[in-house]
Amino acid sequence: MEGLVAIMAAPVIIFMIFVAPIWLILHYRSRNKINAGLNDDERQSLQDLARTAERLQDRIQTLESILDAEHPSWRHKHQGGGA
Repeated sequence: MEGLVAIMAAPVIIFMIFVAPIWLILHYRSRNKINAGLNDDERQSLQDLARTAERLQDRIQTLESILDAEHPSWRHKHQGGGA
């Protein structure tokens, strides 16, 4: 019976000594990376996308003002009456 307990305890002891600490270290390291936020490349890409979106918004506003001047009823025809 004592031999069976020793055989059953050996994998648990090995797990607790070797596997569990490594597992915990890797787990918390990945959690810290997730919580750290954006890195510099991701932040730069996000800023580039924001600038592009602003330029596109300016273009759309310019096109809408041109259409308003040349074809005043274009919004009514294409947006179902909304202005």
